[in-house]
This record gives sequence, C-alpha cells and structure tokens, in this order.
Amino acid sequence: MKWFRSSPSLAALIALRASLSAAFYLPGVAPTDYNEGDLVPLNVNRLTPAIQASSQQVQSLISYDYYHEYFHFCQPEGGPQKISESLGSILFGDRILTSPFELRMGKNETCKLLCQSKHDKRSARFTNMRIWQGYNLNWLIDGLPAATLTSQIGDESNQFYSQGFSLGGFVNDGKTQPKPIINNHYDIIVDYHRIPGRKDRSFRVVGVVVQPSSRHQKVSGGDKKTADCGNEDPMLLSEEGNTDITYTYSVIWMESPTAWATRWDKYLHVFDPRIHWFSLVNSAIIVVFLTGMVSMVLLKTLRKDIARYNQLDLNEDVQEDSGWKLVHGDVFRPPKNPMLLSIFLGSGAQIFFMTGVTILFALLGFLSPSGRGSLATAMIIFYTLLGFVGGYTSARVYKSFGGESWRKNILFTPIFIPGVVFGTFFFLNFFLIWKGSSGAVPLWTMIALVCIWFVISLPLSFAGSWFGFRAPAFEAPVRTNQIPRQIPEQALYLKPLPSMLLVGILPFGAIFVELYFIMSSIWFHRVYYMFGFLFVCYGIMIITCSTVTILMIYFLLCSENYHWHWRAFFISGASAFYVILNAFIYWLSKLSLGGLASNVLYLGYSLLIGFLFFILTGTIGFFSSWVFVRKIYASIKID
Repeated sequence: MKWFRSSPSLAALIALRASLSAAFYLPGVAPTDYNEGDLVPLNVNRLTPAIQASSQQVQSLISYDYYHEYFHFCQPEGGPQKISESLGSILFGDRILTSPFELRMGKNETCKLLCQSKHDKRSARFTNMRIWQGYNLNWLIDGLPAATLTSQIGDESNQFYSQGFSLGGFVNDGKTQPKPIINNHYDIIVDYHRIPGRKDRSFRVVGVVVQPSSRHQKVSGGDKKTADCGNEDPMLLSEEGNTDITYTYSVIWMESPTAWATRWDKYLHVFDPRIHWFSLVNSAIIVVFLTGMVSMVLLKTLRKDIARYNQLDLNEDVQEDSGWKLVHGDVFRPPKNPMLLSIFLGSGAQIFFMTGVTILFALLGFLSPSGRGSLATAMIIFYTLLGFVGGYTSARVYKSFGGESWRKNILFTPIFIPGVVFGTFFFLNFFLIWKGSSGAVPLWTMIALVCIWFVISLPLSFAGSWFGFRAPAFEAPVRTNQIPRQIPEQALYLKPLPSMLLVGILPFGAIFVELYFIMSSIWFHRVYYMFGFLFVCYGIMIITCSTVTILMIYFLLCSENYHWHWRAFFISGASAFYVILNAFIYWLSKLSLGGLASNVLYLGYSLLIGFLFFILTGTIGFFSSWVFVRKIYASIKID
C-alpha cells in the first residue's frame, strides 16, 4: 500500500505484521475466485454529491438511495435485496442493494438492454437538480468501487481511480444556458487477474472502471428487445412532460498484471506525498523546539530553584522570592466544579485510548478499505469496551479532589458526554429523514446503538468507577493551607483567553495538514488510508499538547496563580477552537451548500467533532500538567 511506502519509519512494524499474516487473510477481505462464465455480482450503493469541476466545490451533503422513486433506475426481478453491512457502514450512509446487471467472468457484452423507464415532470426536475449538483453513482463489483479513470494534472501517465461516476453531464450549444443530460449507457471495464499456479482457469477481479454516456437509443424487436447504441444524441429529461429513457450497458474484460493484494493501490492515490513529509518535518521541528524549552526549564531553572530552596533553613523567617514555591500550600486545593472536571477527564481518557487503539489497528492493516465501515465500527467497539477506563479515571480523580457525591459521579460519567454526542447525532438525523436521504440512520440501528450503550458501556463504566473509588486517592505531596492565598494581578498573556489562544494553535498546527485530508474524506466521500502519517501526527499532537501546557502552567505558578486545574484543561483544549475555525473556513471555501439541511449537517457535525477534540486534548494537557506539578512540589523540602 502507498501509506506503507510513504512511511519507512514504520517499516519494521509493518514487516512484522506482514510476516504474521502471510499465511491467512483477514476476516472479510479474502479473495473470491471466479471461473470463466461465473456471475460476478454488481451491487449498487447510494448516490453521493461530488466536487463540481467548474467551481471545485460541493453543493450538497445529502445522499440518496439508488432506487429512490424519482430516479427510476432499473430494478432486478422481484425487487432489490439488501446486502448485509457493518454498523459503521450504515452509520456512514451506505445502502448496498442488488442490481439487474449481469456480468459473466470473461464474457464481453455490447449494448445490452437493461430496461426502459419513464420520467414524469417532477422526477425530471428532481434528477436534473441532482445533475446540476454533481451527484455520482456508486457501484460495487466484487467489493471494488466502480471508478472513473483520472490522471494528475500535468502528468497523463500517472493515472488513478476516482470512486464513483457522474449521474449526468451538460450539453451546450453556445447560444443558451447549458442543459443537463442523464447518463443512460455504461461501458463497464473490468480488470481481472489470472491466478498463477492453478490448473483450473480461475480469475480475480482487480479493477473496475465505468465510462458513462448519454445516448438516445432506439429499441427494436418483439419479445426479445434489443437496443441500438449507435445514436449518440444526448438524452435530455423534459421538465414539461414525460420522458422515456432506455438504459443499456456494455462489458469489457481486460487481463491485468495487477495482483489481488494490490488492487486497491490505484484507489488510494496520493497527489503529492511531499506535502505529508513537509508537514511531518514541520511538526517535528515544533516538537523538538517545545521539548527543548520544557527540558531547559525542568533541568536548569527548576533544578537550581529546588536546590536553593532546600538549602534554606525553614526555621528562620526567610521569604523566598520564587513564585511557584510560594503557592505550595494552595496548589493542591481542589478545583471548582470537581464533578464536571472529573467527568470530562474520564471521557477524555476513554477517547484517548479509543483513538490510539483504532489508529494502531488500522496501521497494522486490520481495518482494510475493502471492509466498508470497518473503521467506524472499530471506533464504536473500542469506545464501548473502554468504558471501564473512563469510569475508573473519573472516579479516582474525583476521589483525589475530595469529592463526596460518588453516586452522581458513577452515574454521570457514562451518560453526560455520550448523551451529548447521541443527542446531537439524533437531532441531525432528523434533517436527513426530512430530506429523504439514504444517510438517515434507520430506527433499528438507533435502537442497537442505545442497547450497546446501556448493555455494554454502562456496566463497564460502573465497574471501572467501583474500582476507582476503592483505589487510594492520589495524596498531595504538600499540605494545603486552610486560608487561600491572594492571587496578584496577572500578566496579559497569563489571563485565560490570551493563554488559550496562544497555546491552542500549536497542537492544531501539528495536525493541520492531516486534518485537511480527514475532512476531505468525510465530506468528499473519499477513502482515508494514510494511517502511517496519522499515527505519527497523533504522537506529535500528544507531545505538543503536553509540553505547551506544562510550560504555561509553570509560568502560571510562577505568577503565584494556583488555579491551574481548569486552566490546564482549557489551555490544551483550546486547540479545538482552531479546529472549528478551520471547519468554518473550509465551509466557506470548499463548500457551496444552498439548502438548510446541508448547512445544518455540516455545522452540527463540525461542532460535534470540535467538542470531542476539546475533551481529548484537554485531558492530555491536564494529566501532563498534573504529573508535572506533583513532581516539582514533591521535590522541595516543606516544614
């Protein structure tokens, strides 16, 4: 895979995985062998909006079922049958159904009649609007997406597959406004690979390209009708009356040297991998710089301060002028709203480990792009199983804060953050239902999610909380004074808002480039697979969040401000503000969403992603600062 070749630093890890999996195929990705003449299934998926070539923008986020009543596509005898899908595939809007296409291995077809259908005025207006919005058809042949053959600008030899193909196009006579035309003929080009070393003639599908066109075909014959595809006049859908459309297709089988194991390579194309490398080098420089600064503070300034302070005679009336040591009697005072902070930290720990485990499994190849929705399914499973970690973290932190409402902590930890996520998800799903989108999550899937939440996640969280409250609290290394110390006037850069804006931009800068590719995969329906880069970026983000938060908390303590708990959480979590700001800029520059539903969906999901990112980065910043604060105050001699 290209992500392997672009991440040589991970070569040893990937080689280990390859040696372990050489003797078997991962579940769900085993190849299917076909003999000559065997039926190769062609399944259809939803229609999705794509980038318009003219404006380079997406005009809608609503996907539609292939057999939507207004499209009038040909259906198989007895009606289409649903193909089983994973939970993640359903949540991401996939609706895979059978089709009337008949593809026989190695058997070419020319202008084969599929069916004839009729569009009324309302259907024509609906379909033409989808053509104006640049919608794509999505088919699956042997699990491979039917694609359009594309080449990189300026390099015609570097060709790759772009998933999906256009619903229609436009015809322009130069005198009037371009008119939409519907593609009703499909040239299906299937690449196959002959299995070496096999006595029987067995083949495997290794590539699928569809070249759609609009043709005004003529149909002749009696019971056995045939179509003539020689007429290349475009097919226009009239919005003033009924339109009869004839659908046809041709099949061309081409032998290819591409092995089955590498058949996804052309789908997983990187335009310029140097962008990723420049991003990683830039992020690595930031990490080295920040780590150097923090190391300088810890190894030089703090070491000298601690040594000088410990040499003082504490029985004498000596006033030390170093600010962070003056607040030793207040620095471990419990923060305001310890319940809410502990809930955030428990959920953040759960998200942190879920993200890390998911990226690791994807890096090792267990979440193959051929397993549709496997990434989302894995995230749900890992988050559910890690409920124990969330409950344990929240309970033990809350106990260390001196909290006494342990019942509320046990109850709210697995409900508050998931409740916000599920509530937002359910709310946005109503907009998809209102627009008749195939992306609307079915009722039974909603019930399944709730059952997974209550049956698995909640008990695990309760068990974790029980163990967390039974574990000893983290004792403060110094005593806390009864009377809080007065906090002097703070410098501008140490005030909450400036410090958050100043520090939050650095973790965001470490993931900015990778975030762009993730956003494109979500909104442009592309396959994201560069988990080697993502693994490195995730590690860089963790280090950056930790170092910048520690540095700012040190400056805060030096200014004799001991309210560091919430400040550490918000300083690191402020990177979510830049994630949301980036999503807003992306909304203005890359999207041109005219409908209310599409805009609400984009903004709603962007805010939800930003909220979860806030919880994740805030948790990283808090725990790194907590370790730092405990370490430095445990090193000084207190009477």
